[in-house]
Amino acid sequence: MAVSNLSRKEVLGKVYKMVPPMLEKFHKGQLGRVAVIGGSEDYTGAPYFSAMASAKLGADMSHVICEPGAGAVIKTYSPNLMVHPYMRQEKNLAQNETIESVSKTVIDMLDRLHVIVVGPGLGRDPVMQETCARVLVEARKRNVSFVLDADGLYLAQTRPELVDGYKECILTPNVVEFGRLAKSKGIDVNKEKPEELCSKLATAFGNITIIQKGAKDYISNGKQTLISDGEGGLKRSGGQGDTLTGSLATLLAYRKAYLEKIWDHENDMGADDLLTYVAYGGSAITRECSKLAFKEKGRSLQASDLTEHVHTAFQNVIGEKPTDGSRL
Repeated sequence: MAVSNLSRKEVLGKVYKMVPPMLEKFHKGQLGRVAVIGGSEDYTGAPYFSAMASAKLGADMSHVICEPGAGAVIKTYSPNLMVHPYMRQEKNLAQNETIESVSKTVIDMLDRLHVIVVGPGLGRDPVMQETCARVLVEARKRNVSFVLDADGLYLAQTRPELVDGYKECILTPNVVEFGRLAKSKGIDVNKEKPEELCSKLATAFGNITIIQKGAKDYISNGKQTLISDGEGGLKRSGGQGDTLTGSLATLLAYRKAYLEKIWDHENDMGADDLLTYVAYGGSAITRECSKLAFKEKGRSLQASDLTEHVHTAFQNVIGEKPTDGSRL
């Protein structure tokens, strides 16, 4: 599949058209109800960074669904997030709890959400993984969009039926994770052209959207491939990918608002194309965040430094729409 001939300016222009304006008539929740599912005892930063990026980009409501031990910590990071300690690691299951009961508690939230992010801080605990697998099955039934990253990608690797052919999802593998996913689909990364690898993997998964993170981000659904190569920072600290997943979640919520036409617009972009534009927009914003944070912090940069630059990055690469003079 050839790389799209759309320029960076043209793609970001399409993202701009998809982003809702800030209008007085909107009510709470219309501009995004997002949940990040992850957060084990060992990893509390990742779900926080993802959920905060979602909030900073403009989601009305950002939730974290995590282990109780993680929840107690994440609540101290910010009062702006809604933290739900519904997940369980195997060792922490109470006598009256089962995978079924834990999964049901999380699944019951799906009808209140537009988008879920699965993976930040999740870990490989079998109960945590199985719970997320069941949530993904239900998300598909309810047409809820989702983003998979980190240990959420392990589910796509080991249980590809959870994502195969589901157009309402985005996978965000780094170089190691991409190699594992490719191997699971019988693709030899050493025998393919770099610019075609992402397209081949997306096709193998039934034309879902994949962001192959790297020096350049290749974005493909197997039919259209975009390259996001905006300048980023030079520090490779862990956790920067969580800003990407949170940004994607909010942009997916904006996509839903666009498709449901909650404001007057031309309605001239289709759902599948919008998904690749969402992926490009999330990549561009994250790269800009990294660039801004690196200019400020240099080699001391940490993932938390990206969080405060999300809104500025959005304004720099996409731009804010006029508010028509309404009160904010």
